[in-house]
Amino acid sequence: MPRLTRIYTGKGDQGTTSLVGGRRVAKDSLRVNAYGSVDELNSQIGLAISLGLHEDLVRILKTVQNDLFHLGADLATQEEDKQRVRVPQIEPRHVDALEQVIERFTTELGPLENFILPGGSPGAAALHVARTACRRAERECIALSRAEPIGAHVLAYLNRLSDALFMMARYENHAHGVSDAYWDSRA
Repeated sequence: MPRLTRIYTGKGDQGTTSLVGGRRVAKDSLRVNAYGSVDELNSQIGLAISLGLHEDLVRILKTVQNDLFHLGADLATQEEDKQRVRVPQIEPRHVDALEQVIERFTTELGPLENFILPGGSPGAAALHVARTACRRAERECIALSRAEPIGAHVLAYLNRLSDALFMMARYENHAHGVSDAYWDSRA
């Protein structure tokens, strides 16, 4: 585990930052945008947890938050540097765990009959915001992957996580007795 002895270094004052492995890049590079969005997503999940989510969701989301640090390290390390610098990475087991969450809540809640509107209880609304942050992080990782290689399981993880967050928002509403609000396409 890294030991952070200093929070600021002043090295980024000119608009660059260091990737794991030492290479300096612009703070608005595709790679930094991608892992910055993952960091924002993690914060959104932390906010949702702080709203008093159902304990089953808190347990799952604490694991997801840790996994998102793995994802951030994965993205902050160029693929060619992963040979010499060991960093946690997203693996198939992380994707599988999210699929199990989605399947569990799909079984418990039943299939959707229509698109639902984001909202409901405060916790569910926060999970919907986290879901949209996850979708943005996924889009930014796709853009990065077109420019340079990224971890093999990054995109699948983010794709499953957004679906899992959607199902968790539905579950949070259900746990609080709040019905899904369906989209009225004729309105």
